[in-house]
Amino acid sequence: MEALGFTSGRVLTERGRLYTESSCPGKRVYGERLVRHDGKELREWDPRRSKLGAYLSVGGTAFPFTTESRVLYLGASSGTTASHVADICRDGKVYCVEFAQRMFRDLVKTCEDRPQMIPILGDATRPEEYAVFADSVDIVYQDVAQKRQADIICDNMDAFGATHGMVAVKARSEDVTSAPERIFRETEDRIRERGFRIVDARSLEPYEKAHEMIVFERR
Repeated sequence: MEALGFTSGRVLTERGRLYTESSCPGKRVYGERLVRHDGKELREWDPRRSKLGAYLSVGGTAFPFTTESRVLYLGASSGTTASHVADICRDGKVYCVEFAQRMFRDLVKTCEDRPQMIPILGDATRPEEYAVFADSVDIVYQDVAQKRQADIICDNMDAFGATHGMVAVKARSEDVTSAPERIFRETEDRIRERGFRIVDARSLEPYEKAHEMIVFERR
């Protein structure tokens, strides 16, 4: 077992598998495997269930999360990936925004045992409606399957003063008739137009078809 250096040692790997140290020992979120290492409980991070895990598994190294990071997570669903982010940012906060009420109920359960996770029922296209629940943040992470993915994350970054962003772009949510590569380039261009610098952009295949993770920062 070795730590990935660019994650400040917060993500570990062994034989191609990823792990985070559990911030809530004994509790699973999505049936993940729990293992013991150096007296600590680790949760296996399945890249087939998490786009951020997939990004790391395909060689991504642009990783702005630290122990004390304050993160706005857009499209948190039931909390699968957000719970791993909370493991990493255990001394920070992870504000988890989810629009679907059924998913939100599951998200609330995930957050109950993790005080650093704050569930917010809200629409990612309307940051002004949930600004009262979240202070300024360092990072905005987005996994929202709808149009205008670049503008949604940039609007939230501006609203909350974030310096770093990560967006898992789903090409088919923008336009089912265009080639995914064209959608990815257009999304990257729009992020640049909004005043940000692209740090990394890479396909998430074979874990996610027609998806690209874009990592960027404020100029």
